[in-house]
Amino acid sequence: MTIRSSMFNEVPLLHIEGEMTIYTAALLQQQLQLYIAQYSELELNLSQVSDIDSAGLQLLMAAKRQAANQGAVLRLTGHSPAVLEVFDLCNMAAFFGDPLIIPDVSHG
Repeated sequence: MTIRSSMFNEVPLLHIEGEMTIYTAALLQQQLQLYIAQYSELELNLSQVSDIDSAGLQLLMAAKRQAANQGAVLRLTGHSPAVLEVFDLCNMAAFFGDPLIIPDVSHG
């Protein structure tokens, strides 16, 4: 897992690349907590997440709650197919409240 960060209009953009699984959740949790504590607004781009399991889902839920409890805004964007599949399977899209862009897979 790799996290790239950049700033856009003074809002940190974190790009997660690779797996969000039990093997990477602890490291990602530490990094997200630091950003949430430091900024009132944060965007997490999930377009390059190749795999996500229940630990990754729980991490996103905890980060969203932590941000809300601190009066911060955490937006999830660019949901990868792996993330969309887990959100759908667990019926979690409403919990996060972020717009989901469903890719067009039609070939006609």
